[in-house]
Amino acid sequence: MKNEEFKEGIDFYFDESGLMVLTKDFHLKRGFCCGNGCRHCPFDYKNVSENRRKELLLKSKKATDIKIK
Repeated sequence: MKNEEFKEGIDFYFDESGLMVLTKDFHLKRGFCCGNGCRHCPFDYKNVSENRRKELLLKSKKATDIKIK
């Protein structure tokens, strides 16, 4: 990933607040959890502190449940 360019719509997008959000594809290319609690972390927040990790996993489960219903 070091010498690759970021591609909008593939590696990131801007949310309604104007923040740049990294996609699941970007994280998979990088290959590890950075520990920041990223919105689209495909690694179950492995390197996030335990309390924050539980909170994020619960939030992500609720979001999934809402999409299913």
